[in-house]
Amino acid sequence: MLSFDQKIAILESFPELQRKNVSLGRVNFHYEESAHDKKTVAYHIHPNGNGYIYAALIPDCPADDKGMVNIRDYSEEQLRSLVEQSIRSLSGNSAAAPIESGTAPSAAANEPKNEQLWQGPDNQTLTLRMEDDLWFVYAGLNLDSVFESLEEAEEYLNEEGFAPAL
Repeated sequence: MLSFDQKIAILESFPELQRKNVSLGRVNFHYEESAHDKKTVAYHIHPNGNGYIYAALIPDCPADDKGMVNIRDYSEEQLRSLVEQSIRSLSGNSAAAPIESGTAPSAAANEPKNEQLWQGPDNQTLTLRMEDDLWFVYAGLNLDSVFESLEEAEEYLNEEGFAPAL
């Protein structure tokens, strides 16, 4: 996970974005030249690692109902790519490329990770996360299913047409 300072440095590297400090130490970044009413690209980047990027206009991007993507566990490459696509989508350029999938290692890794992304039909993304000795499957912020073992969760995801994101 990138630190708060690393995320801020990445966002500040985009000259077209303007930093706006907000409450509780959080920071927003606006794209003032947006062709849309929406100008916020980065929302509530927080010292605890949380933060969101606006992605409602990016085709096949797994955004929540407000059009935001949580970037808590994004790598530098993934964050840069998503910010570029967000700016491009707000500029009115409809040629926004699809986002790079995967913010966590695949299930094929030697040891199971506590959180994994799975890609499915129509570029849908589900998150498989271990919490309190159970495996939870999330669609965005919504809980989809709960399993007692990783094997059960992986079997379910495979049956539904999902595969570990690489």
